[in-house]
Amino acid sequence: MASSSPLSLSKASTTTCYSLLRQLQEIWDEIGESGTERDKMLYQLEQECLGIYKRKVDETRKQKADLNQSLAKVEAEIVQIIAALGDGDSLPRYEPPTGTLKQKMSTISPVLKKLRLIKQNRINEFLELEMQIAQIRNDISDNNQSVSPGGLHIDESNLTIKSLGELKFRFKELVSEKNLRLQKVNSCALEIHELSVIMSLNFKMIMAEIHPKLVDAPDSRSSCVGNETLTRLTSKLNTLREDKHQRLQKLKELGTMLTVLWNIMDTPPEERKEFDHVTCFLSSSEDEVLSDGCLASSVIEQTEAEVERLKALKSSKMKELIIKRQDELEEIYRMVHIDLDSENERKILISLIDSGNVNLSDLLSRMDEKIATVREVAQNRKDILDKVEKWEHAAVEESWLDDYEQDQNRYSAVKGAHKNLKRAEKARLIVNKIPSLVENLILKVKAWEMEKGMPFLYNKASLLQTLEEFNVSRREKEEGKRKSREQKRLQEQLAMEQEAIYGSKPTMKKPLNQSTSGNTNYGTPTNRRIMTPSRHAISGGKERKDSGKFGNVVPVVNYVALPKDDPKG
Repeated sequence: MASSSPLSLSKASTTTCYSLLRQLQEIWDEIGESGTERDKMLYQLEQECLGIYKRKVDETRKQKADLNQSLAKVEAEIVQIIAALGDGDSLPRYEPPTGTLKQKMSTISPVLKKLRLIKQNRINEFLELEMQIAQIRNDISDNNQSVSPGGLHIDESNLTIKSLGELKFRFKELVSEKNLRLQKVNSCALEIHELSVIMSLNFKMIMAEIHPKLVDAPDSRSSCVGNETLTRLTSKLNTLREDKHQRLQKLKELGTMLTVLWNIMDTPPEERKEFDHVTCFLSSSEDEVLSDGCLASSVIEQTEAEVERLKALKSSKMKELIIKRQDELEEIYRMVHIDLDSENERKILISLIDSGNVNLSDLLSRMDEKIATVREVAQNRKDILDKVEKWEHAAVEESWLDDYEQDQNRYSAVKGAHKNLKRAEKARLIVNKIPSLVENLILKVKAWEMEKGMPFLYNKASLLQTLEEFNVSRREKEEGKRKSREQKRLQEQLAMEQEAIYGSKPTMKKPLNQSTSGNTNYGTPTNRRIMTPSRHAISGGKERKDSGKFGNVVPVVNYVALPKDDPKG
């Protein structure tokens, strides 16, 4: 039907033309037109018809050219989009169309539309990533300008998945870098906040000076990650750290001065408690100083004022403090039995103070040093002095035991006799250890004197000489006891011989609990004055021994409690 339609239209047109020509012929006949004019007019009509046909042909030919050009453009665009996207497997399948030009256009147009949509979506992905990347770069470079899509250039000839992946990778790298910077910003901000709290500083004012957005919540700091901001944060943090260090050192110095002044003036603990928050820093590191306001300027000022107050108070109490140090020094000398001319030392000290020619603080420091030295000397003498104390105690027990064993009523049923018996048992154990105790003490004293290169003095006398004299006196005493036992044995033997010759003599009974010596209080030898080992005691023992040599008669006493032939005495 479509193929026969133009032909039928041509026949109709021809019939119409012939009819019109007949009508025109009849009109010309009526007018009387000449043949020339009629030929001329027919030629014009023919030319006009040919012109119309020619124009129509030209128009149709141009339409065909336009269709071919459009088809070529579409095909080229499709090829270009496919090349730009670069992932043919995921794109709509495209094959060159067949048929007429219009059929080809109708076939290829939907494919182009889909490809354009895919391309636009891909461009949008690139554009979104580029905007985010540009924003992050602006944040890192401290550029506060906003990013607009019009200012970005997208290469539409390279929209492949690979390029998009590379762009995403760069975006992730920038996000990671920004996150690291943000962590550093938050870390610096947190430490600055801690330091501000410790030193009672205005945190918001400090952060506003660095960047206004840092004052807000941490979420709003995401744009404050630039190099300049980080540099300011780091610089401010280092400044605050140094400030904290200096304040802590200042308080440590003040705390040390407070402690020294307190010790000098013997300040009671209840007054020191007011500044416990300062003195606690003396043994603290910087990382341990975290309490709120502990390094505030007001704390430093208050501590400085207290130090100045104590200094002023110290100058008025210095003489009293120096005298106290002298008392302490004398007490140490007395405890370690070192000879000291206390009266002369005190006079010299008071004259120095009254003269005004000496710095009292220096004098007090020298006395503290002297006390420390004497304490060290006392510590070096402690081991020997402890043993000397044991030796003196043993000597006291030995003296008591001697008096106790000379008491003839020690076994009588008097009040407290059982206590004396128990003490005598313990005293014998202690006395038996005296030789080894003295021997060890002599060895230690000799070693000490060899090490120090000086004699060990005890109560103004050489301890080693005193110990040796004690040993000599003790041996003489033991020899005297042995001779007394021998003399008593001879007297008893003589008495038995006389009794055998002349018979026994009647003896008068004494009342119960009556001592032959007439001393009724002798049963408690603890009431007698006990002499401790000293040079005077030892020399007194020698005199008693010498005076015993001139007596030929030894009074008869009760020796029941004495061990027989005991080599230890």
